[in-house]
Amino acid sequence: MTQYGLRRHLHKSLSAVLIAGLLNIVWLTRLPADEMVVSMQVLSKIEQDYGNFALQRVLTWYKLIDDYKDASTQDKLELVNNFFNQLAFVNDSEMWGQEDYWATPLQMLSANGGDCEDFSIAKYFTLRKMGIPEERMRLTYVKALQLNQAHMVLTYFPTPDSEPLILDNLVTDIRLSSERTDLLPVYSFNGDGLWLAKKKGTDERVGRSERLSRWQGVIARINDEQMPLPRQP
Repeated sequence: MTQYGLRRHLHKSLSAVLIAGLLNIVWLTRLPADEMVVSMQVLSKIEQDYGNFALQRVLTWYKLIDDYKDASTQDKLELVNNFFNQLAFVNDSEMWGQEDYWATPLQMLSANGGDCEDFSIAKYFTLRKMGIPEERMRLTYVKALQLNQAHMVLTYFPTPDSEPLILDNLVTDIRLSSERTDLLPVYSFNGDGLWLAKKKGTDERVGRSERLSRWQGVIARINDEQMPLPRQP
């Protein structure tokens, strides 16, 4: 199918009224033909399985990434944090029928909710797509002291040695870690490493994140989804 034919097919499918009326997805037509086909197939399945509102959420996510890829880092952090914090908190057993399941951002948006790991993972990969360096972010397991339970947040380090900012679904505004006295860090990781939290506030690198099977699982599912980002025109 030619690029022109794909564009015509795009406008005939995927709830064309919704797409044309609510979102500007011109970026999709900038993709090479093979990538456009993959995107359309995934979006079609989301609409079929979860409905028009799920499709709207996913397209809004892509538009957010595309519209603000050149924004300041602080704006990106706030936009992404606020965007995902609109979704519902739902336990894995209720959402996925499993005790501990790490969803991809597309799965979370399609289902319209997730638990603390899903919020943190979605924010991490969205910010990566928007150009935030991997080494500046970590997914951090903490103990939520008021709830007396394990919890996950996303931490962002403006510089390698600076105090991190906390992106959380419990306290929705972004705060410095020193302001979150309700959280006790346990360990953190990203695509490159794994760190244990130390009592004096410094972290000790203890290996690579390949040791975390659920982390490797969610990365594999994201790769299977093959949702390409828009390329520069």
